[in-house]
Amino acid sequence: MERLNSKLFVENCYIMKENERLRKKAELLNQENQQLLFQLKQKLSKTKNSNNGSNNDNKSSSASGQS
Repeated sequence: MERLNSKLFVENCYIMKENERLRKKAELLNQENQQLLFQLKQKLSKTKNSNNGSNNDNKSSSASGQS
């Protein structure tokens, strides 16, 4: 019985160590994901802003062409 107990204890220690390793990996992946999401939002914001500027220029030039 004690032998089985020792075996289960060692197995439990291994599982806890593996769990901690995976938790750290998940945390790093989450941080990377957050950074990529932030960069994507910045690019989309810049694209949206530059498109709005282009649209305003197009409206001004087409309006002046119609006069």
